[in-house]
Amino acid sequence: MLDSILLGLQIVLAMIGAYQLVLTFFGWYRRKNQIEHAPQKTFAVLVAAHNEEQVVGALIENLKNLDYPKELYDIFVICDNCTDNTAQIARDLGVHACERNNPKLRGKGYAIEWMLKELWKMPREYDAVVMFDADNLVSTDYLQHMNNDLCNGSKVIQAYLDTKNPHDSWITAAYAVTYWYCNRLWQLPRTNLGLANYLGGTGMCFESNLLKEIGWGATSLVEDLEFTMRCVMRGVNPTFNYYARVYDEKPLTFKASARQRLRWMQGHFNVARRYFFPLFWKGIKEGSWAKIDTAVYALNVYNLFIGSIVTVVLWVDMTLPGVPNFSSLFQMAPSFFAVFSVLTYAQFVIALILEKAPWKSYKYLITFPLFLLSWWPITFYAFFTQNNKQWSHTEHTRVIRLEDMQSKQAS
Repeated sequence: MLDSILLGLQIVLAMIGAYQLVLTFFGWYRRKNQIEHAPQKTFAVLVAAHNEEQVVGALIENLKNLDYPKELYDIFVICDNCTDNTAQIARDLGVHACERNNPKLRGKGYAIEWMLKELWKMPREYDAVVMFDADNLVSTDYLQHMNNDLCNGSKVIQAYLDTKNPHDSWITAAYAVTYWYCNRLWQLPRTNLGLANYLGGTGMCFESNLLKEIGWGATSLVEDLEFTMRCVMRGVNPTFNYYARVYDEKPLTFKASARQRLRWMQGHFNVARRYFFPLFWKGIKEGSWAKIDTAVYALNVYNLFIGSIVTVVLWVDMTLPGVPNFSSLFQMAPSFFAVFSVLTYAQFVIALILEKAPWKSYKYLITFPLFLLSWWPITFYAFFTQNNKQWSHTEHTRVIRLEDMQSKQAS
């Protein structure tokens, strides 16, 4: 019985893995014919900040210098339970500092929900709302790309997420490789196939009428994934803009990274548990592959959790003396799965090549498998602590400006 269950799980996981692998091939090409429009959409630019006095000034300066008519956008810094000078820095730089104090409801999701209610009370109305984290930097043409997509009919848009400190440590390099891979071989294939893209927590743009209609309502530890599910359930597929770039600062140490990823996985379990079955069945009833694909994406955290357990069990079984107790797909077709494993890891190399990553990044492919394997214990622990909804803050200790980052890239 146990052998049959393990074999069945291997088959299901292999099918999902094969599906994801096939999808990546549709990210090898990139359409270049974009329909452009003159600037016409107005934007409320929201910056979520909790004690971000170290970095928020650089982002505000960046946002004030976007290549977009200044009268068409306003900047609002959400100073959420701040005890430092974040609000004062925002005021000194001439943008709106919106202070929120509610220690019982902590986290970006709650802060955004509060800010949107405040925004709708204001006399000026905006066509769209964009959201950033305080440690971000933004390409100067970001709003122009959002304007184009909104004029072309998109209601929810995710920008290309990049890393602004990819070579600070082997951890930040691993994040950078992951982001290049996700942008090119997860997001772009879904764009090319007309499926729903997923939101990445920052660099997001939302049509105001949609937000007013359905509300924010995403207050889990992964508000981006939660809002993605809510949109796709309603038939609103988020789109991906490859050309609008947002640069996110990544934690330097393994400890800080593990804490951040634990929070993501805890939230991911919560969202998967709530949305997978409703979205999956709705996709089957409506014949909507976009809904089915998004439901499968929500299930990835369980795939990783179950896959890691099955793999460890099979590894242990093979190392024990005597005949193995459990059937293994790898043993049944070793050549096929050896090629499959090589192709799976080769995706990351291909992503670096397609995205023209700096040569310095390739050396970190040596330590990248350690980063991938570290997801196993993190996900395992997250499964048993998924009801923990306590938000944790990632600290930033240094300032990187857009011009500094661009000069490094050029060199």
